[in-house]
Amino acid sequence: MLRFPGHGRHQPDDDVLIGPLDLPGHVDEALAVQAVAFGLGPDEVAVRRQIVLRHMTLPGARAFGATTRGRLVGFVYGMPNDRGHWWSTVVEPYLRAQGHDDWLDDSFVITELHVHPRHQKHGIGRALITTITDGADQPRSILSAIDIESPARRLYRSLGYRDLARQVHFPSAPRPYAVMGAPLPLLR
Repeated sequence: MLRFPGHGRHQPDDDVLIGPLDLPGHVDEALAVQAVAFGLGPDEVAVRRQIVLRHMTLPGARAFGATTRGRLVGFVYGMPNDRGHWWSTVVEPYLRAQGHDDWLDDSFVITELHVHPRHQKHGIGRALITTITDGADQPRSILSAIDIESPARRLYRSLGYRDLARQVHFPSAPRPYAVMGAPLPLLR
């Protein structure tokens, strides 16, 4: 059962609690979840650790976590998009080619969203992404996902995200990505 702190009565220990996450303080726990969910090796985790810590110093960056029995089982973080950020510079030509580069302005970008595989398909990813975007000041959200039919892409579509550009190639990524966008608030 999903529960938001301060809402409803207390439930058993295996409830999943969704709430703000001090990501810099829990970066290793979060990256352990991402490593299992995304199949990352130790070298990739070390690189991503520095990226996460840098991102969390940017204006408007925030994170939410999903915990059960005191363990982090999922997390999301994002920030207002900035065309000067690395991600934007990579996706901009692909979006421009499709007539969608305006999505880089006044958007909240979902930088990472991961749920431990043992806890997937229970609504945790949906709760995390809707919680973080519900607090966004921007009128829309953008993200990138591996460009294959997957549970993640189906989740994003069910929330109102649509493909803005496909076959987006990030340096050193072995597979292409899709950039997706949705108006806020997300569909329920």
